[in-house]
Amino acid sequence: MNFNAEFRRKIDIVDKALDFFTKPIDNEQSAIYEAMRYSLLSGGKRIRPVMVLACEELFSNEENSLPFACALEMIHTYSLIHDDLPCMDNDDLRRGKPTNHIVYGEAMAVLAGDALLTNAFSVALKHSKLAPKQTLNAALTLSNAAGTEGMIGGQVIDMASEGRRIDEKTLRTMHLCKTGALIIAAVRLGAIAGGASLDDISRLEDFAHNLGIAFQIKDDILDVEGNEALLGKKTGMDKENQKTTFVTLYGLEKSKELLNEYTEKAKEALTFYGDKAEFLIKLSDYLLKREV
Repeated sequence: MNFNAEFRRKIDIVDKALDFFTKPIDNEQSAIYEAMRYSLLSGGKRIRPVMVLACEELFSNEENSLPFACALEMIHTYSLIHDDLPCMDNDDLRRGKPTNHIVYGEAMAVLAGDALLTNAFSVALKHSKLAPKQTLNAALTLSNAAGTEGMIGGQVIDMASEGRRIDEKTLRTMHLCKTGALIIAAVRLGAIAGGASLDDISRLEDFAHNLGIAFQIKDDILDVEGNEALLGKKTGMDKENQKTTFVTLYGLEKSKELLNEYTEKAKEALTFYGDKAEFLIKLSDYLLKREV
């Protein structure tokens, strides 16, 4: 398998679908579509929707997961818009471009995030090709991952932790919710769409749990030694905001060791699927070595 070519193919599928699902309507609300699409279609790694498609492929030759893959990316993008706001992380650069509130103002940025979150469920439910029970299960997966026990819950811990040192348990809980929840949702959505068994879902959740931790460790490392031009955003923001990270807790070298350990654990969880999991294994290695 040519991983780069397959990765690019999946990204193109997602990008075209996101463009289709958020086509602007020429009316009084056209401004909100412009703000939504500014952040949604500005690039990005598309890791989560690509994982949805790849996990479905483990069990099916269909492509029924695409609306849910797009919905997940819309939820992820909404979270980035809100994270960048002055009341949150106060960032003015994202993916090498001014953040949404810098371009459209804070009020419109809040509304753009709200619209992406709300429309994500509309896209998933309106365009679902799954059976009713699968559709309901997938929609609940999205809701739980984005809600108080998932991404929002993680952000609450993150905000409450600024300016003070937190312990390892709190740090891991925060990242399992804030970062890991959507990654775990990605594998669940793909598995649900593919008709996977509960055992399969459990295996994939083990993979995603470890990959989610590795992903966050890598982000923490990049914030310390990443290239701002490649990242498309400022580095050193965790230190500036006095946040506890894997690097501040364990040090840079130990964090790199943990990054490798969790990546290997993620890959080990896929051994059951043999060659069928080749793309996901190579994706894990790609995330390990990424510079953005």
